[in-house]
Amino acid sequence: MTHQQDSDIWSEWVLRRRHGDDTGYRQAVHADVTRYADRVLDGARLRDGMTLADIGTGDGLVGMRAIERFGPSLRVLMTDISAPLLRHAAHRATERGVEGQCTFVEGPADKLSGIGDAAVDAVAMRAVLAYVEDKSTAMREFYRILKPGGRLSMAEPVLRDEAFEVCALKRMVDARPPGAGDAFFPLLLRWRSAQFPDTEEKASALPITNYGERDLVRFAIDAGFIDIHLELHIDVVPADPIAWDVFVESSPHPLAPSLKAVLDEQFTKDERAFFEARLRPLVESGKQFGAQRIAWLTATKSGH
Repeated sequence: MTHQQDSDIWSEWVLRRRHGDDTGYRQAVHADVTRYADRVLDGARLRDGMTLADIGTGDGLVGMRAIERFGPSLRVLMTDISAPLLRHAAHRATERGVEGQCTFVEGPADKLSGIGDAAVDAVAMRAVLAYVEDKSTAMREFYRILKPGGRLSMAEPVLRDEAFEVCALKRMVDARPPGAGDAFFPLLLRWRSAQFPDTEEKASALPITNYGERDLVRFAIDAGFIDIHLELHIDVVPADPIAWDVFVESSPHPLAPSLKAVLDEQFTKDERAFFEARLRPLVESGKQFGAQRIAWLTATKSGH
C-alpha cells in the first residue's frame, strides 16, 4: 500500500457516516450487513482449503465472516481502492489472529492487477460494483482471476429508482408557480438532490444510478460466465426510529453528503428550523417507509 492518508471518502463513510458515528446504530447496521454477507458467502459455495477474493472489502466484513465460517484452511485476498480501509481491515485481522490467512491488495475492482489469472476459487462482494464506473471490465476481471468452475457471488444495491424518485420530485416542484404550494417540498428536493441525481441525464452519468439488475446479468454474460442466477429483492418496510442527531450525521452512500452537511451549506437558519420541524417527527417515530432494492447474483466460470 502506497498512500498513507488517515481517511478518504470510502473509509469516512464505512467507519463513520454509514451509521452517523453512533454506537447503537453501528451495531444495528453491522447486524444487517452481516446477514447480507452470509447470503453472499452461501452463494460462493466455499469449502475447506479454498481461496476467496473479497472484492471491495471495506472494513473486512465479508472476508472475516468467511474465515469465521470456514476456518483456518481458508485463504482470503482482500482488495479495496481505499488504502485507509485496507489498513483498518489488516488491523482487524491482526486483532482476531487471522492475519496469516489474509492478503491485502490495493486497487479498484476493474483493475485487479495484484491478483493472477485463475488464482481464486470464489469471488464475493457486497455493495461494490455500484461504485465502479467500468462495470463490464470489472466483471471480466472477476472472470479472469477465478479458477475454471469458480463461483462469483454478489449483492448490489439498485439505486436507480432512488434517482427516479428525486427526478419526479424535481418535476413536481418545478411545475408549481413560484411561492405556491407547501414550502417543505422545495427544501426536501434541495436535500435529496444533494444525495441523488435529480435529472435523468445526471442519473445516466453516475455509476451508482446508470444501471439496473438486468445490466448486471448482461455484464456477467458478456464476461463469459455461465449458470447465472439473479434475484431482485424489493423490501418496503417502516424505517426503524432513529435519533435525529444520528440521522443528520449519516448518509445513504459514500458519495452522498450527510443531511447535516446539506443543512449547514445550503439552508438558511429559518429554512433549517422549518425543515427539521417537519421531518424530525417522522424520522424519530419510525412512521415513514423506506424501500430497499438489492440484486443478488451468482454465476460460474466455465470449465472444470
